[in-house]
Amino acid sequence: MSEILPTLLLLILIAPPVLLAITVHEAAHGWVANRRGDPTAQRLGRVTFNPLKHIDPIGTILVPASILLMSKVLVGVPFLFGWAKPVPVDWRRLQDPRWDMALVAAAGPAVNLLMAFVWGLAIEAMALLVAVVPVPTWFLQLYVEMCVLGIVVNLVLMALNLFPLLPLDGGRILNALLPPPLAARFSRLEPYGIVILLALLFLPNGSPPGLLGAALRPVVSGALTAMPASALVRDRFPI
Repeated sequence: MSEILPTLLLLILIAPPVLLAITVHEAAHGWVANRRGDPTAQRLGRVTFNPLKHIDPIGTILVPASILLMSKVLVGVPFLFGWAKPVPVDWRRLQDPRWDMALVAAAGPAVNLLMAFVWGLAIEAMALLVAVVPVPTWFLQLYVEMCVLGIVVNLVLMALNLFPLLPLDGGRILNALLPPPLAARFSRLEPYGIVILLALLFLPNGSPPGLLGAALRPVVSGALTAMPASALVRDRFPI
């Protein structure tokens, strides 16, 4: 029972950063695709900050909440894994299909890195504010915790999406960089991408973050060094 209330509070605090992270991530894909010649996402209303347009009930809500609870309860360290509805891109409409697909893919992780930086700036701004204006302690604590989670969520989402496996953004980028014959072979792995990721998430001992967490940690830790308020993040999370 002692673990339930803190975990529920964690879910409440992490929900806004998660929704914002996935919404802006997916909107960025659609925005870049539209700029490079494919208006498909724009016409379908996917270039928007409305999270309802991007939420996948299973990948955005059920799976992340389950893994977050499982990792927090079993190993004491919260870990997020999930996905949103992919933004439709018609590669045939792009000005340079091969390289533009890489640009579209890179847009998502790029805005997550930017949002992590903004969450850090929000902590710094609050530090300046409390120096001149009284702020209730309870509000300050919740605010800082949400901002810290905003940094972590965006850095993890960035690192996860840069993992070089289709259908992730990193796989799209790698596919564009590979010679066409190798790219064609690499593309055949896409139907099994999520299964491979889930296996990496639970191997070798059946508990997240598993081998996937070990692969993402250096990327997250390296990016964190450039973030404002990084010391606060490291105090709360073993990154």
